[in-house]
Amino acid sequence: MSFERQSGVFLHVSSLPGPDGIGTLGQPAREFVDFLVESDQSLWQTCPIGPTDAGQGNSPYSAYSARAGNALFIELEPLVEAGWLEKPDRPDFDDREVEFERVRSCKQDALRDAFAGFEDRADEDDRAAFETFRTENAEWLDDYALFRALSAHFEADTWMDWPDDAKFRDPDALERYREELAEEVRFRQFCQWVFDRQWADLRDYAHERGIDLVGDMPIYVGTNSVDVWANPEIFKLDDEREPVFVSGVPPDDFSDTGQLWGTPVYDWATLAERDYDWWVQRFAGLLDRFDVFRIDHFKGFESYYQVPAEEDTAMNGEWVSGPGRDFFAAVRDQLGELPIVVEDLGVITDATRELRDAFGFPGMRVAGMADWCDAESTHHPASYDEASVAYTSTHDTSTTVGWVEDLSEKQTECLYFAVDYEGGPINWDVIETVWETPAVITFAQFQDFHGLGDEHRFNLPGTAEGNWRWRMLDSELDSAVADRLADVTRRADRA
Repeated sequence: MSFERQSGVFLHVSSLPGPDGIGTLGQPAREFVDFLVESDQSLWQTCPIGPTDAGQGNSPYSAYSARAGNALFIELEPLVEAGWLEKPDRPDFDDREVEFERVRSCKQDALRDAFAGFEDRADEDDRAAFETFRTENAEWLDDYALFRALSAHFEADTWMDWPDDAKFRDPDALERYREELAEEVRFRQFCQWVFDRQWADLRDYAHERGIDLVGDMPIYVGTNSVDVWANPEIFKLDDEREPVFVSGVPPDDFSDTGQLWGTPVYDWATLAERDYDWWVQRFAGLLDRFDVFRIDHFKGFESYYQVPAEEDTAMNGEWVSGPGRDFFAAVRDQLGELPIVVEDLGVITDATRELRDAFGFPGMRVAGMADWCDAESTHHPASYDEASVAYTSTHDTSTTVGWVEDLSEKQTECLYFAVDYEGGPINWDVIETVWETPAVITFAQFQDFHGLGDEHRFNLPGTAEGNWRWRMLDSELDSAVADRLADVTRRADRA
């Protein structure tokens, strides 16, 4: 699929300001869309929007479900206006960081009150809309709602610690649990219905103003997810439903022991026999919510690294062939052209490039990863081609000012030459340089427009605590910043 020359901002929903201690899909999101319009941007990219697991550090890349939405993002005011919820008495939250434990407790209490109010006072139209949503989404929603209900019921760390009848999905037992936990199941469905309605309203608001939404899809799903529990046959699991192999990457210049991600790997042979049905449904769900989406760790579709589950590091893994062209051809045959960009960072082989190019997927370039003294290096802006999506920085890197401050003296001199630096805020010189490249799409993290340093980064890979918490301030939706970004965008012919 071909893309138009355009640009946008990378900001996760959780990073929006607002009174709930975390970004929501209501007024804070609309105000950000208005900022994008004022800035002459056309794209808003987020991280994955699924329900996060506190046990996994609240990472959006390890959610309870690949299909469900994060109920923490629900705006409460529409529930008050509907008459289902009394105006909540919110505590004072930190304006700059998400306090996940407090936010989760307060939001869940409010949503349970709203659910009780809905059950008591909803009109016929809303009741009918809820039932229609339940019916149309039963394929994933029923298992998800039961999974969350069982998780609360058993109070175990993961579903692998549940009693055998639930763990192994005994049909009679599942039916009994559905009856016993019917109210909790219905509550979880209610939250997904509300999320879906608010997301659809936000997307309509964005589209009416010329803004497309860009999502993010991790290639793997978390072990403690409904996806693994409900579909064990498509993963490499043993008879006890424990992973036989887990994902990761081998040792490299950045790590002597490699990276052990720990998520189960797919049984691609079984998926191929089913014409990749689970994946087709996953892609379809993303396309229902986003106009474009990024595939994280695209290389895993060409070949993936699997490590025996009993290993403590990624040193003793092996590369295994992935589904390759057969997979994307099957998905495209069933869904049509795929508006996808791919994360092709790290050590990428010719085979991965060939797979990417065969389907016309633009790959990523990140200024913060450049060798500024080598204009032909992959991430140097001088080397970007049109089939690129270029970033000043990403959620996994420091901010632009952060990575600039970490450069060696020689690299700093080369950077200044490459961006024609004449003094002033270096972040804007980098933004302008990236925007002026041939790359078909460009993004910057919101932090980069304000020149925020490394202490404002969103995630530090390889660490489990303290990530995904950063929030912008209301005052940072600044018209002066919007005007400057609009000027850069127009001059780069991306408006």
